[in-house]
Amino acid sequence: MTSTDVSKDAEDSGPSGYAAARLRLLTEGARSGPPRRTALAELTDDWLTGLFAAGAEGTRGVSLIAVGGYGRGELSPRSDLDLLLLHDSGDSRAVAALADRIWYPVWDLGLALDHSVRTPAEARKTAGEDLKVQLGLLDARHIAGDLGLTAGLRTAVLADWRNQAPKRLPELQELSAERAERQGELQYLLEPDLKEARGGLRDATILRAVAASWLADAPREGLDDARRRLLDVRDALHLTTGRATDRLALQEQDQVAAELGLLDADTLLRQVYEAARVISYASDVTWREVGRVLRSRAVRPRLRAMLGGGKPTTERSPLAEGVVEQDGEVVLARAARPERDPVLPLRAAAAAAQAGLPLSLHAVRRMAATVRPLPTPWPAEAREQLVTLLGSGSPTVDVWEALEAEGLITRLLPDWERVRCRPQRNAVHIWTVDRHLIETAVRASEFTRRVHRPDLLLVAALLHDIGKGWPGDHSVAGEIIARDVAGRIGFDRDDVSVLSTLVRHHLLLVDTATRRDLEDPATVRSVADAVGSQGTLELLHALTEADALATGPAAWSSWRGSLVADLVKRVAAVLAGDDPDEPEAAAPTAEQERLALEAIATGSPVLALRAQTEPPTGEQPAGDPEPLGVELLIAVPDQPGVLPAVAGVLAMHRLTVRTAELRALDLPDGVDGSVLLLNWWVAAEYGSLPQAARLRADLVRALDGSLDIAGRLAERDAAYPRRRGVVAPPPRVSVHPAASRLATVIEVRAQDAPGLLFRIGRALEDASVRVRSAHVSTLGANAVDAFYVTGPEGAPLPREEAASVARKLEETLQG
Repeated sequence: MTSTDVSKDAEDSGPSGYAAARLRLLTEGARSGPPRRTALAELTDDWLTGLFAAGAEGTRGVSLIAVGGYGRGELSPRSDLDLLLLHDSGDSRAVAALADRIWYPVWDLGLALDHSVRTPAEARKTAGEDLKVQLGLLDARHIAGDLGLTAGLRTAVLADWRNQAPKRLPELQELSAERAERQGELQYLLEPDLKEARGGLRDATILRAVAASWLADAPREGLDDARRRLLDVRDALHLTTGRATDRLALQEQDQVAAELGLLDADTLLRQVYEAARVISYASDVTWREVGRVLRSRAVRPRLRAMLGGGKPTTERSPLAEGVVEQDGEVVLARAARPERDPVLPLRAAAAAAQAGLPLSLHAVRRMAATVRPLPTPWPAEAREQLVTLLGSGSPTVDVWEALEAEGLITRLLPDWERVRCRPQRNAVHIWTVDRHLIETAVRASEFTRRVHRPDLLLVAALLHDIGKGWPGDHSVAGEIIARDVAGRIGFDRDDVSVLSTLVRHHLLLVDTATRRDLEDPATVRSVADAVGSQGTLELLHALTEADALATGPAAWSSWRGSLVADLVKRVAAVLAGDDPDEPEAAAPTAEQERLALEAIATGSPVLALRAQTEPPTGEQPAGDPEPLGVELLIAVPDQPGVLPAVAGVLAMHRLTVRTAELRALDLPDGVDGSVLLLNWWVAAEYGSLPQAARLRADLVRALDGSLDIAGRLAERDAAYPRRRGVVAPPPRVSVHPAASRLATVIEVRAQDAPGLLFRIGRALEDASVRVRSAHVSTLGANAVDAFYVTGPEGAPLPREEAASVARKLEETLQG
């Protein structure tokens, strides 16, 4: 069925015919994308024209105008109809009656309507006061009535916009920046707003408005395709949800991908991110050009007066060979020859980042069009310029994105294509894979004074997650890719080995420090064997912190930092020749020893609550103090059931456990007995923290069996059922037999939830195993807990028994 056929149906049948024709148009599979949006706009035009004609008999000087998205002919299935009834008639009653004859049928069909009735003077006045109205009128399109009236308004509005552009464009830029701050960047969000987020459809519309001002124009290459892609996604979102929404929620992404014929939700997000990146980059370039033009206009009269009316010269300051600064941008020197200088893109990028200036769009495009590929291996200058670029701090991001927008990055590093715009479906990560790699390099640039080989640190930061574009363990795949890339870049054999080791083990330190017993010699020895040398350990320590800081706020804390530093210190001692098989036990603090002695004397648990905002090491992190919550120290005479008792009491009091450690404490000579020390960081789920005395009283009852924790938690869960949300992956329990010679290490990975640690502790108690130490951490919504357990006699569990305990624990958590 053609759009003409559909329109005839609408004319023949009136509103009900329009509704039926609209439904057929939206459900037929043969048409989608721009053709469907255009057909829907034409169908709606025809219907509204009929309504206008029926109600406008005898009324002169009136026109019906589509504005905004409808004015552009871009009607999505659930789009609003933005309409203006323009008139110069003195018969206000007739105009009001005509408006009712149009608006009410639209409302009767349940269509969203944004409407207004104005004279040309009123429309221009409102546009002058409201930027949103002005932007909508820039896309005004005649539907019915007096064509001359519509044309006159369009001409006047465009003239007003161009005359007022020097004042209104800075205002529009400020509003865009505020919106971006509220909505975030479309190219990184897991649940983006396709319209309002930075790089979305709103920014694409604003670029059209800037072009209409004649002050500046956006880079057009790829912009129309990017906008079309976002509109296609919005169409599919409207059809699958049946709602007028612009937010691409997680639970709807698979359906939207299927509607668009895409492989999966990740493919969908990657296409959305690519489109958003094009629009964001075009916006940056355009606003930079607007600023340059406005500055030039402001300065030119003064310069002409100073120069006696002569033409002002543009100052060009040299930055590097073939690279100069001009008008606040980095451009190519007149003598530059990109076709003869394959290092020029890296040299220009490094110079721009070092100067904190943007790369000129013209310069980047010229280099992309003419530069020759670098030889393999790269010359030393190219490698040095890459390291300089990576070590320039935050300016590296914008410069890198400018190179990437014109395809220069994937020419330099072909493996980059697999991680470009790749989403990370993990609440801990706030960036796509490629942006995370650049952010890691930015963070690593702050640590270059801590290491002997800052060049290796920066390149490892760039490559550490490069394997995420391949199937399997990304660290294993990344090691292979890093070895190849490092060789092509021109590093020697020893440096290639170090870089591949850093990529392979970039998670080793933080995983070991937070999930393993650092008092166990096997833990330290395994890390030392993997790292191999003091120099590599130093680099890995800096890379670990940079990686975590670039991941997001949930990935790093002072607690994790202190654990990693402790592990590094122990591993460094082993690499220096010390024997880890005879470790010195960590000396308890004065407060820990006081609590332990009181617990032995009283035969009951003793605890202390202490708020802290500085890291345990006393080092103040950059920026504001980190809100760590409250430190809970508990000393308990060694006995069965301590872990589930403490975890259960905390769950009853709605305390969230952020990190937790449990270990046996060595007592001073002459003091008989054994004490378990629990050093936990907790925060109130809501409300204030309970008093320490109340926690202690409940803990005493939990340990003597008079407090039914399981029953209390079950009653609360029944009274307050959990809301449905995203389905989490099932829990996984694994045994790591080589992780310790003194105990069996059982690791639990599960969705964090109130009472989770209590359930784990009770299941281990039911299995008749003893928890020698525990290391609990929460990463976003994921709990990663390691338990060092032994049999009743204190020996590691036999392999079969350990596997059985892990299997039963996993079944318990799944139930």
